[in-house]
Amino acid sequence: MNRRALLGGALAGGVLAVTGGAPAYARGSATTSSPALPQLNPAALAAALNPLGDEVSGALVRVEGSAGRWQGRAGVAEIGTNKPVPWDARFRIGSMTKAFTATAVLQLAAAGLVDVDAPLRRYLPDLLPEGYTGTVRHAMNHTHGLRGVPIPNKDREWFLAHRYDTFTPESQVLWTEPPLFEPGTRQQYSNLGFTVAGLVIERVTGRPYADTVRRGILRPLRLRGTSLPGTRLDVPGPHAHGYERIVEDGETRYIDVTRSNPTLQWAAAEIISTTGDLDDFLVALFGGHLLPKRQLAAMLTVPDVSTYAPGEPEDGADAVYSAGLTRIPIGDLVLWGKSGDRPGYNNGMGATLDLARRLTFSVNTLAMGGEQPLTAQKIIVAALT
Repeated sequence: MNRRALLGGALAGGVLAVTGGAPAYARGSATTSSPALPQLNPAALAAALNPLGDEVSGALVRVEGSAGRWQGRAGVAEIGTNKPVPWDARFRIGSMTKAFTATAVLQLAAAGLVDVDAPLRRYLPDLLPEGYTGTVRHAMNHTHGLRGVPIPNKDREWFLAHRYDTFTPESQVLWTEPPLFEPGTRQQYSNLGFTVAGLVIERVTGRPYADTVRRGILRPLRLRGTSLPGTRLDVPGPHAHGYERIVEDGETRYIDVTRSNPTLQWAAAEIISTTGDLDDFLVALFGGHLLPKRQLAAMLTVPDVSTYAPGEPEDGADAVYSAGLTRIPIGDLVLWGKSGDRPGYNNGMGATLDLARRLTFSVNTLAMGGEQPLTAQKIIVAALT
């Protein structure tokens, strides 16, 4: 397996991979497209990191592929020191975890242990009420309609008060509440579907969902910098710290938010990884080494429905999320991949389906719960245009 391959960015809240000569999957069905990739611009990539925006403390970028290679870093690993961000830094990948969980479910489907179009009640009869019609596929492509317990997990005060708490997956879903919409008819992005998907894995295998991810993905690919921490608070190995900047009475101080208990995010957003490991993951995924064609096609299919966001501008827009990934067209290119963030970290991964251009990046944010940092946006634009 060749290391380092991919492209990922986070645009409009999601991130992604560009389609090259391999099949590109559109809303509802697959089409073939081979748009020309823009020439790699190292000067633009360097300019995205220098000067580094004041909304982040560090950044790490990797661009790989037959269409060009580039690596860059900026900022510091720890505020108050001159330590650079390690080239092999671990970071909390947040919602990029969803791509790993979706792959694990689809591997079980390929083995005949899960039917993605079966009702979720087949696997979770004690949790879901009779009459609920959502399927495993609906859980993974955010069309399940389930309601969640409202938790302001990216609010600074809430996070600092609860960052070390342990949560159970079952506690996050309002199981008996009527769905927000008929399953399969609308799309609402959230962590809930992947909390449910993790529970399905555990019911089918009789083991922690993390074991399935390790056995089916991490060990075969030798992703030694990737871990599923469970209740562990630390980021193991070399890493850049994440911070929350607080300005009071004209004075600025930084709270280190690197350590936290990721059980609230669990199968939706708990994984810790590196740019190299994420690159290897996407090379294996898009190269057909993790999933057979049928299951990979399922992962690259966006449901032909509209979004559910009452009162928001995006309500009724076309769906963009597939099973664990995001599809975003930029000009003649179609991007596939995933973004992810946790307090102190904002990241992206993605790749052209032919793997000619690939990007993985992580920036260390100074304010949780806000918009994507300008530095991250600059990285994505520099890699794709």
